[in-house]
Amino acid sequence: MKFALTACCIFPFSLAAQTATLRGFVTDSSGASVGNAKISIAAEGRAAQMRASDGRGAYALDNLAPGVYVVHASAPQLILLEPVTVTLTAGANVLNLQLGIAPVTEQVSVGADDTAPVSTDSSSNASAMVLKGAALEALSDNAEDLASDLQALAGPSAGPGGGSIFVDGFSGGELPPKESIREVRINQNPFSPEFDKLGLGRIEILTKPGADRWRGNLNYNLGTSAWNSRNPYSDVKAPLLLNEWENFISGPLGKRASLTLDANQNNVDNGSIINAVTLNAQNSAAVPFFDIFKTIQRRTRLYPRIDYQLSEHHTLSFRYDFIHGDIDGAGIGGFDLISRGAHSKYMIHVAQATETAVLGSGAVNETRFQFYRNQFESIPNSLDPLVQVLGAFNGGGARGGKFSDTLASYEFQNYTTMVRGPHVWRFGVRVRLLTDDNVTPWNFNGTFTFGGGLGPMLGPDNQPVLSGGQPVLVQLDSIERYRRTLVFQALHDSPAQVRLLGGGASQFSISTGTPGISGSQTDASPFFGDEWRVRPNLTLNLGLRYEVQNHIGDHRDWAPRVGLAWAPAASGKKQPKTVLRAGFGIFYDRFSLNNSLTARRYDGVVQQQYVKADPEFFPRLPTALELAGLQTSQVTQKVDSAFRSPYVLQTSFALERQLRTGTSLALTYTNTRGVHMLRSLDSNAPLAGVYPLGNVNPVFLMTSSGVYRQNQLSLNFNSKVNKSLVLTGSYTINQAKSNTDGLGTFPANPYNYSGEYGPASADVRHRLSLGGTINLKWAVRLSPLVNLQSGAPFDITTGGDLYGTTLFNGRPGIAINPARPGLISTAYGLLDPNPAPGEALIPRNFGRGGGQFSFNLRVGKTIAFGPETSSGGRSPSNRRYHLTISMAGRNLVNHTNPGPIIGDITSSLFGRANQMAGNVNGEGFSENANNRRLEMQIKLAF
Repeated sequence: MKFALTACCIFPFSLAAQTATLRGFVTDSSGASVGNAKISIAAEGRAAQMRASDGRGAYALDNLAPGVYVVHASAPQLILLEPVTVTLTAGANVLNLQLGIAPVTEQVSVGADDTAPVSTDSSSNASAMVLKGAALEALSDNAEDLASDLQALAGPSAGPGGGSIFVDGFSGGELPPKESIREVRINQNPFSPEFDKLGLGRIEILTKPGADRWRGNLNYNLGTSAWNSRNPYSDVKAPLLLNEWENFISGPLGKRASLTLDANQNNVDNGSIINAVTLNAQNSAAVPFFDIFKTIQRRTRLYPRIDYQLSEHHTLSFRYDFIHGDIDGAGIGGFDLISRGAHSKYMIHVAQATETAVLGSGAVNETRFQFYRNQFESIPNSLDPLVQVLGAFNGGGARGGKFSDTLASYEFQNYTTMVRGPHVWRFGVRVRLLTDDNVTPWNFNGTFTFGGGLGPMLGPDNQPVLSGGQPVLVQLDSIERYRRTLVFQALHDSPAQVRLLGGGASQFSISTGTPGISGSQTDASPFFGDEWRVRPNLTLNLGLRYEVQNHIGDHRDWAPRVGLAWAPAASGKKQPKTVLRAGFGIFYDRFSLNNSLTARRYDGVVQQQYVKADPEFFPRLPTALELAGLQTSQVTQKVDSAFRSPYVLQTSFALERQLRTGTSLALTYTNTRGVHMLRSLDSNAPLAGVYPLGNVNPVFLMTSSGVYRQNQLSLNFNSKVNKSLVLTGSYTINQAKSNTDGLGTFPANPYNYSGEYGPASADVRHRLSLGGTINLKWAVRLSPLVNLQSGAPFDITTGGDLYGTTLFNGRPGIAINPARPGLISTAYGLLDPNPAPGEALIPRNFGRGGGQFSFNLRVGKTIAFGPETSSGGRSPSNRRYHLTISMAGRNLVNHTNPGPIIGDITSSLFGRANQMAGNVNGEGFSENANNRRLEMQIKLAF
């Protein structure tokens, strides 16, 4: 029996010794790893086998008979310039491949299609997507729209944090210019220990190395409101004029170096749309208010890259990114009136250096460094106090005052990949240092807030209507309270009389002290991963990551990762048609430097936050002496001493199937459980008028007491139907629940958490994305992209501070007595904005907004002209110059996609949006003045 067992264990390995394996790495001319490269190996009398390299450039071919083989390889815009002949012996063989720039006329596919077959490789999961060539060209040229398109294609991230973007291995940088992008990898190898963020929703961008001869292109984009449709939240069409230039050139600098340079200029005059409720100047009646401000936006960018071959086995790449932005009219739109605008400027410097070393025949080491610096300043149009009429309008000055911030980040990485028999090991460490020098006089000019509440019904003479000798009480919205304040102040009523008649501000807040603060934060993350080819049809991935940072006392952040891929019907000579995958991983989220600075800033010493309920001095600011004598509350913020790093435990199971040549399907179930999620609590909230700490000052505690639960089922497909039609798509059904949506979430009732656990902000039940490229006759190409999703949840609030926490996040009660004064009838039932004891509160995020639908389409025509670049054939693609004329349309069907839903039940706009989805109100660089947008592009390539 013992002999038989020993024989059973030895026999498979003795068989393996009679076959050969070929493993190695694929790099480009700069030494950078090339993922998803196609490697084809063939011998006389034997069928060719094809594999794709993984995300780190490693590849493996198993169960080959010893003998002489010819190897070909290619990748987007890259090719093995000469086939390699290799003699394989029994056992392990190593061959590293370096790809060069492919000639324009060269076909760079080694197979019949560009869609890799299903495989047990860790980075070949069929739910992943690699965008290159025509698929990449089909996406938007604008950086903000490109990021939006990529996130839509990536689908919803599993977890509360959303997707993440990495550029050449670095996080936290800027999206590179589109012409500088070589390829984009989406959702690849989701349980890799190399990354700190969740794999589902991860976007990896790789930039282009230099070309072997000089080539480039000139791009010009034009957009105008004359082509577009009116914004549905404006009564007139808003102006839009877009002029964008992008120029790209690449070529050799001698025999050992190459250069790429991208320079672009974005000039956009964007109409910022105000959609609010204000008072009529004639009779002080509340009326809808629309206005448009032309926000002038300018952005200049230079993006050079130099690749230098230090020696046969060492290469160095250096990238520099300079961005200068100027936005005149930031912060205007939605509820924010023109007076709240600001002139914002920013200057970004990003320097990246990567040294790649081939260490012998089976290892590659990458040493990377990134420096990131963002200098931002904002000068407000007005320093008047902010007047915030909840759910109606925001007037006065900008709350931030004159703001400046200098953020600097230093990131070092050293990663090694080794091939050892059936194992591909990858290990290394990432160290980051972040510094921030911030001057923010936030709310130093003060804020008057008007909320809704009960007040007397007034007759035509502006006097209370009586019943039984007592005023009849009705629910007042915020704009009515504001109106009564102005009307009765004009009649010279005393502050007490104004408040008895239903007027007066609900709250006044102001900050004083030192506006400047600076700090730094360091974190480190070593990791190790092993991709073990247990059998030709079975791959096991094991990984472990450790994360540590300062500013918190939690140093137990171990993050194991494991993945399994099995092709049940495959063998060494038979390409798998079905692959089953399973994975588990723990992913941590770092406590940001901004949170630490906030706790230091509002400790009651550096700055003081004063809050006065029912102030009687509107619109005058109190003096410092008056403020000290008022019965105000001073708000402080702290980090919980029991704070733990938030993390999620993610488990997934996937079924992947090769349906036909070039078509793959993946069905993936993902379960995500969030532990120690961030949220805030008022640890000194009054209970029956008693403050736990003995004073009346709120203490906002940053805690890790939240929970998150998510179940998600996704269907992904990728198909190259034929040479003219490529399609990709995904559908996701999702349910996410939590008791927090981040540190900005406070329980509505500080002493009763029932109803807090409900739909998370990520609880969008259905998402559908369809895209592709269609090549027609006469070099015409169509590139459609359809995105469809159901509505997101929103929180329903009363617009009042119900519990003395200084927060206006109280949720209404579900009315028990329909005769109770002030009840509001809504689509969610009869709600009580002044909940009586015993009334159940409506749950958190109980509201549900409208769905989103957009249809984007790019139509392009390419004309080739000039001398032929090769002697073979007379195809138009052989010409020296290519002129492409295209028109890109976003939201072609002119569907109204509502933005954030207003959840204040006392607002006249409750349950509706006052801006389009994605509208950033001029806070960033935007082109969203119109609903349907068209842009024309002219591109000359040479």
